[in-house]
Amino acid sequence: MNLFSDIRTLVLESIAALQAEGTLPADLNTDPVTTEPPRDPLHGDMATNAAMVLAKPAGAKPRDIAEALAGKLRADPRIASAEPAGPGFLNLRLSASVWQGLPKTILTAGAAYGRSDLGKGQKVNVEYVSANPTGPMHVGHARGAIVGDAMASLLGYAGYDVTREYYINDGGAQVDVLARSVYNRYLEAHDLTVDWPEQSYPGEYLEPVGDALKDKVGDIWLEADESEWLEPVREFAIAQMMDMIRDDLASLGVRMDHFFSEKSLYGTGRIEAAIESLRDKGLIYRGVLEPPKGKTPEDWEPREQTLFKSTAHGDDVDRPIMKSDGSWTYFAPDIAYHYDKVQRGYDLLIDIFGADHGGYVKRMKAAVSALSDGRVPLDIKLIQMVKLFKNGEPFKMSKRAGTFVTLRDLVDLVGPDVARFHMLTRKSDAALDFDFDKVVEQSKENPVFYVQYAHARICSVLRKAAEEGVDVSDAALAAADLSSMSHPSELALATKLAEWPRLVEIAARTHEPHRIATYLSEVAADLHGLWNRGNDQPELRFLQGTPAATQAKIALARASAVVISAGLGILGVTPVEEMR
Repeated sequence: MNLFSDIRTLVLESIAALQAEGTLPADLNTDPVTTEPPRDPLHGDMATNAAMVLAKPAGAKPRDIAEALAGKLRADPRIASAEPAGPGFLNLRLSASVWQGLPKTILTAGAAYGRSDLGKGQKVNVEYVSANPTGPMHVGHARGAIVGDAMASLLGYAGYDVTREYYINDGGAQVDVLARSVYNRYLEAHDLTVDWPEQSYPGEYLEPVGDALKDKVGDIWLEADESEWLEPVREFAIAQMMDMIRDDLASLGVRMDHFFSEKSLYGTGRIEAAIESLRDKGLIYRGVLEPPKGKTPEDWEPREQTLFKSTAHGDDVDRPIMKSDGSWTYFAPDIAYHYDKVQRGYDLLIDIFGADHGGYVKRMKAAVSALSDGRVPLDIKLIQMVKLFKNGEPFKMSKRAGTFVTLRDLVDLVGPDVARFHMLTRKSDAALDFDFDKVVEQSKENPVFYVQYAHARICSVLRKAAEEGVDVSDAALAAADLSSMSHPSELALATKLAEWPRLVEIAARTHEPHRIATYLSEVAADLHGLWNRGNDQPELRFLQGTPAATQAKIALARASAVVISAGLGILGVTPVEEMR
């Protein structure tokens, strides 16, 4: 079902034929051979680099290989032309029958079109969001949640066995601050006046948590010492906040498979076991680090520390894992957490971090490399900030949080579909502007609307055709005679649909779900372009004078809907059937 893969196979078979004839040596490595869309569509439907990558090992000129390969390819009925270009690229044009048969391929496969076995069932852990359970998630968390969730869906679509995971940061001092802040709200729930220290979370979102604590325990902690209430209030507060976080994520359509508690690593021997694993590999030692960049000997006090030899696995410097007082650094539980992932048998780990964690990438990759003996790769995607605008002005205020726009604010203002699609219109490591007015406007400048409108238009024309008595089932449309499908606008749309299986695999390999959003925008543009040309050229309209003629036209449209629906499904966006 992957046309690019099929043509690549044809290229490899033609190379094998040249090898059998003695034109090319028998021991060539053909793995680097690709078939892909040419940079300029005017050059053809596909291009192969075969002559370029085989020239040096074959001891031949690229142009000569291209000429010989072209001769073989032209003999196949699927190839309309094969023309060498430049120093040795080979541009291919496919026969009209290939494009005319594509809607049947898509409609016969249905939802399976584009799905891949690329992953071959490999186990992948995608950890994302992982916000501290101390307050509402903000828009930055929303982008990380959307990117991570779409990435997990994309990998599942490409044949991986994916686990969505949330790491609860409930082991640090910030959860004690949360507990004390909730206790203050508990006191206020009893109509007592409290002083809010600088180190606290005074947002209104904790008011219902304080009320809930009052309902649960009454007044038993009003006069109690902190030593009595701190731990149970901390546990209660974390549970309440995680319930809020789960609800907020659900409003965005995000549901996790697994929640992992950082606190579960402490006092259980799990951190010690991870560090011991590194010690057994000779990677833990006592030493003194060089001053950090920007520090001078006068403001730097060298001291002996317990260090992880992360430079042995690609890091810039070795990293402390234990403080001078014998307590663990922040890095130690992260090592233990990833050791747990490795022990759970994952073949690939993906972490979605905020942009402020850029300095953490090399050390974490080094740790996973060391813990897994290089077997398990770790890919870390950094999520850049989102800049919010409304009425042309920066938009910052939230009623609940007081200082930022929460994830729930975002969903309430624009809905989950708009939020999800727009957050995926750019690569995750690029800053994103989110204009609340533009993302809901109904124009072709708004990619969310443009793609959903394309799907709705197709559904509309299918309904009209059905009302006229045309059988618009996928089986009937797959059987339609599409030999008249020859206009450049029709062929351009068919060509774009043919790219879907290849695009899925590229996006899955690179862990870049934004590629799906970009592709869907291109499909929508081609669909709308074809639709609009029908206004001036009746022969291009989807509804024709006879059922057979109509089926021949709307088969391509319905095939487009199959691809758009699949792509939106990966992004977690609803493929609407009518615009309101």
